Amino acid sequence: MIHATAAAKDSQAAEPLFEPYQLGPLHLSNRIVMAPMTRSRALDGNVPNPLAEIYYRQRASAGLIITEASQVSPQGVGYIRTPGIHSPEQIAAWRRITAAVAREGGKIFLQLWHVGRISHPDFHDGALPVAPSAIAPEGEVFTAQGPKKMVTPRALDASELPGIVEQFRTGAENAKAAGFDGVELHGANGYLLDQFTRDGSNHRTDDYGGSIENRVRFPLDVTKAVIDVWGNERVGYRVSPTGAYNSMTDSDPRATFSYLTQRLSDLGIGYLHVTEPVSAENRVTPHLRPLFKGTFIVNGGYDAASGNAAIAKGEADLVAYGVPFIANPDLPYRFGRKASLAATDPATFYTGEDKGYTDYPALRA
Repeated sequence: MIHATAAAKDSQAAEPLFEPYQLGPLHLSNRIVMAPMTRSRALDGNVPNPLAEIYYRQRASAGLIITEASQVSPQGVGYIRTPGIHSPEQIAAWRRITAAVAREGGKIFLQLWHVGRISHPDFHDGALPVAPSAIAPEGEVFTAQGPKKMVTPRALDASELPGIVEQFRTGAENAKAAGFDGVELHGANGYLLDQFTRDGSNHRTDDYGGSIENRVRFPLDVTKAVIDVWGNERVGYRVSPTGAYNSMTDSDPRATFSYLTQRLSDLGIGYLHVTEPVSAENRVTPHLRPLFKGTFIVNGGYDAASGNAAIAKGEADLVAYGVPFIANPDLPYRFGRKASLAATDPATFYTGEDKGYTDYPALRA
């Protein structure tokens, strides 16, 4: 007679999501990644909330956790209550979180972030947000004074760019001091690195605009600086080739992101993380997969079945899940046992302190 627990393990073993994986020097217990998700619970000074220690520890059964985006400097802030990685208090708070995840046997990367134009003068003592070009995004940003229309940013002078590269380098150094296993560069969703990459937001005529080669120059400079701190195998990069969020467009996303992917592959970074709806038409993701020599992570509405299929077909090495991890802190356990998933309350995505954050029970509870 086979015990139920043994049968469950045998079932898991037949599913690629539950195979262990070697990410450079890191041994991952499975191929399920917790995607980065802003939760807006940081304290004054953009210090991670003590509740975040519980939140991430509860989800440490993921093969890899990628944290919520964390700004590398005050200039990179564009949302209320988002954590940073540029002050001693922030580093100390993150150190408690990484220690908690490590005690559970988990692996955790910090996502490094600069929002660029997706901000408001309220966050910068009246100064304009910065961007590659003075092009205003559509929409509103929620400030401490309430929602306000986004403004036309100030175009960065080329002489300022090395300073922002150093902000990312310092953020990477601080992440290492905080005990992370590595870092991911946020090059997606219309933030600063993405703004330089795509021609809808980058209208520069200098060495950082125009051709694809010029537009990716600054993102690659940032990547090289972070590699200097971590080594290439502990650095990841996230892209959203066809994402329109934050007023983003590109005239030829396949060409743009194919070139960026090849250059990132040449640098030998640990992984490329591509977020694009699995059901979307004209997906760029399949064209990027053969261009990248390292670990390839997909994200964009996968469930357990489609995640297993993506790995089995060679479309990905790892699969990232976002919203399902919010209400299901033990998501790998539920996937492995074909259990139903708990429903997430969108009203508490960005508010609620512990409610909708640390109060979702594990299945075994």
